[in-house]
Amino acid sequence: MTEPASTPAPTTTSIGVEARVDGDVGRILLDRPKALNALTTAMVERLEEVLTTWAEEPLRAIVIESSSDRAFSAGGDIRQVRENTLAGDLDASRHFFATEYRVNHLLGTSRVPVVALVDGACMGGGMGLSVHGDFCVVGSRLAMAMPETTIGFFPDVGATHVLPRLEGEVGTYLGLTGARLAAADAVAVGLATHHVPSDGLGALADRIVADGRPVAEVIAEAAVDPGPSELATHRDEIDRLFSAPSVDVLLEALRSDRSSWGRETLGVLEGVSRQSLEITLDLLRRGAGLSLRECLDLELRATEQVVQSPDFIEGVRAVLVDKDRSPTWGRSQYRGLTADGEIRWT
Repeated sequence: MTEPASTPAPTTTSIGVEARVDGDVGRILLDRPKALNALTTAMVERLEEVLTTWAEEPLRAIVIESSSDRAFSAGGDIRQVRENTLAGDLDASRHFFATEYRVNHLLGTSRVPVVALVDGACMGGGMGLSVHGDFCVVGSRLAMAMPETTIGFFPDVGATHVLPRLEGEVGTYLGLTGARLAAADAVAVGLATHHVPSDGLGALADRIVADGRPVAEVIAEAAVDPGPSELATHRDEIDRLFSAPSVDVLLEALRSDRSSWGRETLGVLEGVSRQSLEITLDLLRRGAGLSLRECLDLELRATEQVVQSPDFIEGVRAVLVDKDRSPTWGRSQYRGLTADGEIRWT
């Protein structure tokens, strides 16, 4: 076997990404634990650099891990995006999202199997690092979600490609409600490929390096049944209700639903940004017919406009800045997508 070319040296923890080649396996460690590995511009730039370099090397696998037992990644540094908007520095936000989305595309098109070892919080941008590769192995402490409608945003990082391809209307439900998935739920809906108990994830990374067998065999040997999925018990209701052609129709159907689950779901949707619900639903429906690259391009066009909207500024304030979790949403200004994916506003 050809010896790997020289590889990027481990980064400092101030950047939050360490990368090295261990044998014939590329290993990436997300290492910003105090911020739950929230992705900064420097982090996504480093990830792009590493993945681009490794694309030319004879690796057997790429493994992405976290140094924190609390989180794989809590998402992108959305507070900084809000600050950019308030400061009028939209170019900084566009650079962040464009770089992050190139990383998502590199993971989704890698010729080398990508293995994400995911435990604890995996939200937003964290899902962009975990669900595009070949293997998403989740631990017992998993809390996975795309909660963007709660902050006046929309599921991005390629979610508009991934979520519509889940069975039935599960992806629509997850994108609109931001519901959190435990390990059994993530495996059941297809966002995770395997479950390994939390205390075994680190050993699995070492085993992948040491074991010369195909990565799929090593992972399958370590995986265990995650148990029953709570979400799976509501699949009939999800598929029936979330096939609605519009947010208005969906909310009316939920108001007519007499089950406790229906009332709870209605409460969730009535508490998030109506504008975000409308944008998300249209992007998910559009993404069902697009490639990953096309979905990421569509998302990038949408981010440039949505991060300037009052609902985004207010949502991030309420959830991530002041943390009072009491946003005051405005009336939706969204009026649909044009044929080339631009947002139409009132």
